[in-house]
Amino acid sequence: QVQLVESGGGLVQPGGSLRLTCTASGRPIGDYAMGWFRQTPGKEREFVAAISWSGKNTHYPESMKARFTISRDNAENTVSLQMRNLRPEDTAVYYCAADARRVTLVWAPAEQVDEYAYWGQGTQVTVSS
Repeated sequence: QVQLVESGGGLVQPGGSLRLTCTASGRPIGDYAMGWFRQTPGKEREFVAAISWSGKNTHYPESMKARFTISRDNAENTVSLQMRNLRPEDTAVYYCAADARRVTLVWAPAEQVDEYAYWGQGTQVTVSS
């Protein structure tokens, strides 16, 4: 099975940027389409971004599209989330996850928590002045 570990979280001022990295071990990260989610206390885990196996295709909720960018480097077994113009409401624990679905010729983005088989431990992002 694949193990996922997030890094790069921390405290940032409003308007600042952070780059989160998800590193896989155990299996190549290229075996999986990948996603990022975030969660705050008392709320459901929220879909942030998804990327296809090769990285040629990405998908975001409309509210994230202008400020967040997902990318991957399969040779390095990493997936990243670049966040810019951060706002206090972006404060959350951010998780990376591996898509459980079979590889297909045409990628269909997964937005649901139960469509992902493997999860990292999460990394805290706090946006505050």
